[in-house]
Amino acid sequence: MKRSALNGGDPALLRRLNSDAVLRAIRGRDPMTLSGIAKAASLSRQTVDLVLDELQQQGWVEGVAPGRGMGRPARRYRFRAEAGHVLGIDVGSNSTRLILADLNGEPVGTRLVAEDPDTLGDRLGDIHRSAARFVADHPDAHVRALCLGVPGIVDAQGLVRHCDLLPEWNGLDLAARAAEWFGCPAVADNDANLAAVAEHWLGAAKDSTDFIHLLIGQRTGAALMLDGRLHRGRAGAAGEIAGLAVLGWDGADRDALRGGADVAQVFTDAANGDPAALERVDHFARTYALGTAAMVLTVNPDLVVVGGGISRAGETLTDPLRRHLEGLCIDPPHVRVSQVGVEAVAMGALRVALDRCDRELFEFPGSDLDADPASVPPNPRRGGPRVGTL
Repeated sequence: MKRSALNGGDPALLRRLNSDAVLRAIRGRDPMTLSGIAKAASLSRQTVDLVLDELQQQGWVEGVAPGRGMGRPARRYRFRAEAGHVLGIDVGSNSTRLILADLNGEPVGTRLVAEDPDTLGDRLGDIHRSAARFVADHPDAHVRALCLGVPGIVDAQGLVRHCDLLPEWNGLDLAARAAEWFGCPAVADNDANLAAVAEHWLGAAKDSTDFIHLLIGQRTGAALMLDGRLHRGRAGAAGEIAGLAVLGWDGADRDALRGGADVAQVFTDAANGDPAALERVDHFARTYALGTAAMVLTVNPDLVVVGGGISRAGETLTDPLRRHLEGLCIDPPHVRVSQVGVEAVAMGALRVALDRCDRELFEFPGSDLDADPASVPPNPRRGGPRVGTL
């Protein structure tokens, strides 16, 4: 049933609620007519007309001139996704990946900055300078929120609790420091967590609410998405099963996989049926199946996603991993390779930055923005109505 407007209560709050409804209706969609917006927002045309006028003055909406044709085509309106940008940063052991996107989550630029391990000094300062140069190369960009993915344990406030690859960051309030870079809200989180967010948003776990994400590259991490939300644990250490030395997830597994050769070559040889390569890959898969099975038996997910650099191996790795899990688990999950690939951490950081941007700019009492930002809304590029509540 259509409502003409909200009545009673705080007039300012009612205006915000109506604005929220209109922005929900148009964000991530093609330009819409006044009647179309009113129907989608369940508001009267008069109310929507007033809201659109205010949003146009604020710079969030613009009218689109009707095309030429018979009669007088109705004016249409669109959300100005270019009114702001978000920045996702993947902090790797020897590189930094940056992705800049508009407020619809559409990337407008990417950059991979290699770090020389022999000349690493102020890594945080290096990342800041790289980000500043990257954003400066997009003169129309207005960064409204950013997020960094870190190869370590990060708590809910963005404090780095433990990071083997960057021990000088232990105890660093990374979110607070990064917020100074562009004068906007900043978030920091574990890299595997953010990769899981990306897979849930855009990739192999789009249709899954309970899954485990394995991030296997220079280091190994794992993330748990349960009931559509990240499970971080008390201090952000959930999924850090690689810390259990008996599993062998400490780099020795990859050394054994190489067997004196390049990892990529080993997987290529295995795909071509080389017996020695197949044996090494099978041993590698069993090593990871043991730790993964412990998590599977604990939370009973419907899916395991294999991501990170190792995901390039595709089914050559997931086939034996799936086979070993079937022998270890009471209710074996599906196993899929990452669909987002090496950009998963940075793309997950974008998703979280979008959520944080929305919360900071448009949060008001009673809005669903008060919900945990770890839950991932639909992807507008796949037909969903929004990327967050504006």
